[in-house]
Amino acid sequence: MSLHELPRVVALGGGHGLAASLTALRRVTDRLTAVVTVADDGGSSGRLRQEFDILPPGDLRMALAALCSDDHVGRTWASVLQGRFRGDGPLGGHAIGNLLIAGLWQQLGDPVEGLDMVGDLLRTRGRVLPMSAVPLEIEADVLGLDPFAPDEVCTLSGQATVAKTRATVQAVRLIPDRPPAHPAVLDAVRHADSIVLGPGSWFTSVIPHLLVPDLARAVLDSSAQRILVLNIAPAEETDGFSASRHIELLAEHAPGLNLDVVIADSRFADSDHHLESYVRSLGGQLVTADVHARDGSATHDPNRLAAVFSEVIGA
Repeated sequence: MSLHELPRVVALGGGHGLAASLTALRRVTDRLTAVVTVADDGGSSGRLRQEFDILPPGDLRMALAALCSDDHVGRTWASVLQGRFRGDGPLGGHAIGNLLIAGLWQQLGDPVEGLDMVGDLLRTRGRVLPMSAVPLEIEADVLGLDPFAPDEVCTLSGQATVAKTRATVQAVRLIPDRPPAHPAVLDAVRHADSIVLGPGSWFTSVIPHLLVPDLARAVLDSSAQRILVLNIAPAEETDGFSASRHIELLAEHAPGLNLDVVIADSRFADSDHHLESYVRSLGGQLVTADVHARDGSATHDPNRLAAVFSEVIGA
């Protein structure tokens, strides 16, 4: 199959979930665009964001590393990009790739040009774009934050805080509440053959894409195949949530959303007898397979997930 026959795929997400999806998808197609959330405010990204008033580079860095070539040079560069400075000094804890990206942004003045330059350096199998042109903040309504008032709805702010909360998240929103989607993202979605959403942290990496009005409208209006990848199991911010509850949350945050395919690990799907009906209610087909990592961790095996993507996308 020639390059021009390969499907054009846009993958939406952030963090480790998007990296898992990209690692599998790059085995299926080279015509791949990763669209990454820009709300991270913790760790190295949070420090750089606060100091330089820039987009948080961490999730963008992880996506670039996931798309790097499989030869020695590509894997070496990916390892360097992901490496961190040690020690207690001002550079301690910073990811090397975060500093490279931040430096290029300062030099070039264009986030996308800087990301493209890193992509060229790593010889990535695809392109990485920020979801929005401005850094965002996540705000969540939660229950159970106050043990003395378990039914009281409280507000949490910040991606790092929301992602680690043990309270029950009811809903999330972005600040600013109607952020602009990056024009390059909208163009990629318009020309996509397939759009992949998830896996990842549901409230802080997956749902936020559907809260950017222009991006949500582009996804909803697209003629592309819309694919949702569920997590292997609920964790942290969705701890205790069923598979069908994950689907329900997407529908609540993006009224009018239709899906074509939902990919779920067999074990997670088998634990929820309502999942298939929830998927059908959004117009989709449930595809179950053993896509969990062979070591038993709650992560996707890239080869297993790639095999499902290849079948679903038709590459």
